[in-house]
Amino acid sequence: METSIVGVGVGISDRFRSVVEEKATRIETLAPRAQRVEVKVTHRAYHNGRVEDETVELTVDGKGPVVRAEATDGDKFTALDLAVDKLCEQLRRAKDKRVDARNHPRGAKFEKGSGAIEGIDLQPASVDVLRAVATGEIPIITGNEEEEGYSPVVIRTKEFQPEWMAVEEAVDRMELVGHDFFLFIDVRTDHPSVVYRRKGWDYGVISLTTQAQPEELAS
Repeated sequence: METSIVGVGVGISDRFRSVVEEKATRIETLAPRAQRVEVKVTHRAYHNGRVEDETVELTVDGKGPVVRAEATDGDKFTALDLAVDKLCEQLRRAKDKRVDARNHPRGAKFEKGSGAIEGIDLQPASVDVLRAVATGEIPIITGNEEEEGYSPVVIRTKEFQPEWMAVEEAVDRMELVGHDFFLFIDVRTDHPSVVYRRKGWDYGVISLTTQAQPEELAS
């Protein structure tokens, strides 16, 4: 597996390169299809008295989705160890999920004998709840008004090429990059969607139901 090391504001010593090569063998064991690992070391100096630190970012690329992890510490060797641990944990979790998917296929399963549907975590609403919604006793929230005086501050902006995939694959990709959300286009609906992490091992999905600009805004 090829390794590439870049330093931003910091020099890369031969000792650090040799340690990276040693760590790369550990990564390659968990990701045998990986072709390249990119290591970016960024040195940050602060003017407010805060102690300087080093951030190590790891990006594994090859046959399959990109995997990323990063860590920050006052020592770049410690930051490297932390980032490698995070990356390996993400790779192990992804491998376990692939094994579990083979042994327990996802999706709904219909039992002909009992007529039950398994594999869908849905709880039907009771008759009382449906009646309360129909009569207006339980209001239906269709949107929320923007708070007065609210002014968002954009700190960092990124743009990505759209990728069409199923929700299940988007969850796997989110786990691999170590984020709490993942933006994609649902291959089943062609709608821009986001999967996000909830408490525990639960996930949620938010989708836009239209791609066309409203007529009153387009005119």
